[in-house]
Amino acid sequence: MAMRILLAAVTAFVISAVVGWFLIPALRALHAGQSIKEIGPNWHKSKEGTPTMGGLMFIVAIIAAVLIFGWQDISQGSWQALFVLGFALVCGAIGFVDDYAKIRHHENTGLTAGWKFLLQLAAAIAFLALLRWSGHLTPNLYIPFVNVICPLPWGVYLVFAAFVMVGCVNAVNLTDGLDGLAGSVTLAVAVFFVALAKWWDFGAIGIFAGALAGGLLGFLLYNFYPAKVFMGDTGSLFLGGAVCAMAFALDVPLVLVFVGVIYIAETMSDIIQVGYFKLTHGKRIFRMAPLHHHLELGGWSEVRIVLTFTGITVAFCLLAFVGVMYRYAI
Repeated sequence: MAMRILLAAVTAFVISAVVGWFLIPALRALHAGQSIKEIGPNWHKSKEGTPTMGGLMFIVAIIAAVLIFGWQDISQGSWQALFVLGFALVCGAIGFVDDYAKIRHHENTGLTAGWKFLLQLAAAIAFLALLRWSGHLTPNLYIPFVNVICPLPWGVYLVFAAFVMVGCVNAVNLTDGLDGLAGSVTLAVAVFFVALAKWWDFGAIGIFAGALAGGLLGFLLYNFYPAKVFMGDTGSLFLGGAVCAMAFALDVPLVLVFVGVIYIAETMSDIIQVGYFKLTHGKRIFRMAPLHHHLELGGWSEVRIVLTFTGITVAFCLLAFVGVMYRYAI
């Protein structure tokens, strides 16, 4: 199994890198450039026109790697990886529609927040129902570190889980604001899920996580500062879907609190900023939200922010592993 996970990662890396070589010129030819919000740091305006929807390169790579190296599990009735991939693809499709609308109208607004929320919520409920139907998900909430299970009524768990998934998807999307940031942070999270799946012998999820790590590494060849391409909502919503889907497929959703510490910090900084601004009629806590822009305006370079946030994620992933490693009997 370890060899199949490694091969999935290597294959996804190669495919992502090769697809990127052809995709970026194609996106330029189609004038699929990113529009930059006026409210962002003024130096980000220089990124205007950088090709977006580059997430397609790692999405294609992950699909191929999962189908090639996960087929053995799929053919034997282990559909977890397909469920996870399916949910991530639906989220990516929502992002694709959003990106297409932005490009078509030449502005940084696509689908309305309401439509995004409803589509993501429907996808989350369908995914959770599939996991429940296939016996891979219980309404018993596992509490990390204390190794305690808290039984919940299925209806209560479904509401909790659906909103956690939608929140996670959009938190990853919000994190995608600097060159290489969302990709680097999520690469660390993917490696964490590789280790966890291997530790518990959840081979299908391990293959998906390995493919995710490899695909992201190939993408970062083009996306790390200075970025030649952005992943767009196509990529960031796919990544958000992939991260939360793996957590629920392994039945340890609260692990997202630790591995997603940067996603949460970015989201909370935005919520706090907006809330405080409204309550005080114009005052701010942060120089600019989300958090990465606050640090940028404080003099931090993009590379420094990306490396720091990735390092924090790695540390919390190690902590999370200790917290959930005894979830299942080894």
